[in-house]
Amino acid sequence: MKTLKVIGVVLWAFGTFALPRLAPAAPYDGSVPLLCAPATIMECEAVGGCQRSTGEITNLPPFVKVNLKAMQISTMDEGRTSPIKHMERLDGKIILRGGEGARAWTVIVSEATGKMSASVSAEEHGFLIFGACTPL
Repeated sequence: MKTLKVIGVVLWAFGTFALPRLAPAAPYDGSVPLLCAPATIMECEAVGGCQRSTGEITNLPPFVKVNLKAMQISTMDEGRTSPIKHMERLDGKIILRGGEGARAWTVIVSEATGKMSASVSAEEHGFLIFGACTPL
């Protein structure tokens, strides 16, 4: 009986102090590239409001790769790329910003869940995108 108590204390101590240190980092922490897919796309115009759209209509790829180490967002074949010009972590979110030409974009990824929201804006036109990311 005394042996069982000792084993119980050892297991409790191991679970309390050792296991948290052995747990891997969050899978959405940017240590590996993320594969992100839009689920909902809203296309908005200054006059006319917003309407649901598709990737085919808006020319958005079905998947994008987010590589924080390379500070780049790209299509899977890397035919289209955009540099990440600013990155920060705030309240469990990875916030990315960039832009090219007359367009600016922002992507927010939850480090806990991988849920993603993004916006692309231009003069009098823009997109709101909701989806999810997973580590590659």
